[in-house]
Amino acid sequence: MKLQVAIDRVKLDDAVRVANQLDSVVDIIEFGTSLVKDYGLLAIKHADLNLHHAQLLIDLKTIDEGPYEFKQGFAAGADILTVMGASSVDTIKKVYEIGEAQDKEMFIDMMGINQEQREQISTFNKAIYGIHHAVDEEHGFDAVKTVADFHQKFPEIARISVAGGINLEVAQELAQQGIVESVIVGSGIMKASNPVAAAQKFMEVMN
Repeated sequence: MKLQVAIDRVKLDDAVRVANQLDSVVDIIEFGTSLVKDYGLLAIKHADLNLHHAQLLIDLKTIDEGPYEFKQGFAAGADILTVMGASSVDTIKKVYEIGEAQDKEMFIDMMGINQEQREQISTFNKAIYGIHHAVDEEHGFDAVKTVADFHQKFPEIARISVAGGINLEVAQELAQQGIVESVIVGSGIMKASNPVAAAQKFMEVMN
């Protein structure tokens, strides 16, 4: 199981510094939506980001104008870009094709969509499907149960990622469950006094 670290709501220089420090430890570095909105793709493209091991995911949350946004996102250095599951099927199809043509990856953020919408977008076999508990939602989130339920309903989807309050215990349970491809951790690592040491602890319990 892979570890994706979400870096968000910090200065770009700090994001780049921590990303470079985490590169050899984690599998995926995520530059979150707020970071993209604050600084833009051009700033990220020209930042002193120096990743050798980890993939870079830029969380664009594309919902329209997909081809343009995905071309710009990949040009900025992303290996993986996100599109909202609430987008039109045509948008998702178009950005999927762009990713395939560039040997890059598409991450479908399924936040806020219903069962029918999930069924409509369940056929992109190389895409990563993200089970995403929104930051603003106040009710609890059982990641392990949610993943199990989703897998039961969509056994054909092989690539699943999950985000939302993932701590060490939950990460270990998800690893033992053996369904998800990656877990996304934000504050559990980024708010630690030593993000690298925190990331290493997550990697230890996941392996």
